Parts: sequence; C-alpha cells; structure tokens
Amino acid sequence: MTSLNIVGAGRVGQTLGRLWATTGVFQIQGVLARSMASAQQARDFIGAGQPVADLGTLPPADVWMLSVPDSQITPVARALAALDKPPALVCHCSGALGSSELAPLGQLGWQFASAHPLLSFAQPERALAQFGGTPCALEGDTTALAVLEDAFSRIGGHCFTLAPQDKLLYHAGAVLATNFLPVLQDLAEQLWQHSGMPEDLAQQMRRTLLQNAVNNIVALGPQAALTGPAARGDTALVARQQQALVDWQPQVGEAYAALSQLATRLARRSTP
Repeated sequence: MTSLNIVGAGRVGQTLGRLWATTGVFQIQGVLARSMASAQQARDFIGAGQPVADLGTLPPADVWMLSVPDSQITPVARALAALDKPPALVCHCSGALGSSELAPLGQLGWQFASAHPLLSFAQPERALAQFGGTPCALEGDTTALAVLEDAFSRIGGHCFTLAPQDKLLYHAGAVLATNFLPVLQDLAEQLWQHSGMPEDLAQQMRRTLLQNAVNNIVALGPQAALTGPAARGDTALVARQQQALVDWQPQVGEAYAALSQLATRLARRSTP
C-alpha cells in the first residue's frame, strides 16, 4: 500500500487522512502537528499513523501532503528539502497558490502538485459526511496528478485540472461562495437585533430565510433567485438604505453599495 505522511494535521489533514485510511487508499505513516498533544488528537481522529511534532522525525514515505497555512508551504518545503529525504511525491492543499511553492523539493527530483478540495472544513466530522461529490482542483506535474486524481476519486472527489495562473481567481470564487456568507448573515442578525427583533425570531430567520435563499439559488440559479430593491430597480430605496447603513457602520454601507451595484448588473444580465 502507498504510504502517506501528513504534515500539518489540522482540519483538512485530519479529514483527508481519515477518508484515505478508512478506504485503504493510503497507509498513514506519520501525522505531524504543532505539538505532540495536537498530533495525538489528530492521529486519534484519523485512526492511523504515528503522531510526531518534529518534521525531522518523520520517516520516508511515498506521498507527503502539506496541509499547512499558505504562508508556511514554501518554508516547510525548504525544511523538508534540507532533510535529504528520498525523493517522493509531495502536494499541498492551498486553493490559491500553485505547485511551484514546492520548487525546493522539485529541484531534488520530487514529483509535486497542488490539490484543493472545494469544501468547508469547519468541522472534520461534518466534512467527512459532506465530502462525497466534492470538486477537487488539481495542478502540477503529470505523474503527481495521476496519483492524486486516483486518491481523491476513490474517496468520492470529482477531480479537474486547473492552470496555475487561474488559482487566485478560482479560490476567490470559493471565498465569495462560502466565506462571506457567514459575514453577511452576522451583519443581518446585528441589524435585526439593533432593530429590536426578538432573539428567537432572529434564530428562526437564520434557519428559514437563509435556507430558502440557498434552496432558490440551487433550484433556479443566481439570477432567477435574486430579489430585493436592487433586483427590481428601486434605486431610491437602495440609496436610502445605503445611507442608513453608512450612519450605522460606514464600512457596511460601502459594502451594501458595492453589492447593490453587482445585484443590479446581475438582474439586467441577458440570459442565454
């Protein structure tokens, strides 16, 4: 069985590690985290591997997955290159950065790639249940891509290749689709609370209004699901609401104005 070292066993590393371990795709060998306590916790969740807290103590492996923060990918690659491990396949999980971040290892004969599953990993337990059907953006050299496509496909991922120059825009799309939704919902709840809406009704709106909007987008597409003053061309109301938000929090007013302009453009877009 192909062996795997997980460097940076946070939420992404734990989720993928457990999926691969339970399906027999990889033999999990080393599980590295910032501390032994974190590494042991990650290992317990994955159900396999040896917990370690030092990169130098990891044994050789066929595949190395760096699921570390973007800013740490190149430093970790340099540190791994300095350890003079046997050349292997290495990948990172950033959606924004290309596989060239792993160049220090590529110069030593390693195969390298990036692999980004387009899924929220807020909780590994939930991510496990949600992973089936997840798009997985792959980019890198041919040999590495073949191995990773097989590995992600076997745990239910839908793989596609991505040009390195497109990664920032691809990842920005993921941010717009997921990361900003909690921000917008939080602002909505602040405004409801400020306006005197009872807490239980605000919680109900979180469950129903938000879910209905998502259901409409899924069923109808973004343009047909769009509602509100910008969608119906009520520019006077948009201006009044913008000013009210500026008076409340200027930054929120600016965001409302920008989003209203985009909503107007979406409403007026010609359908194919």
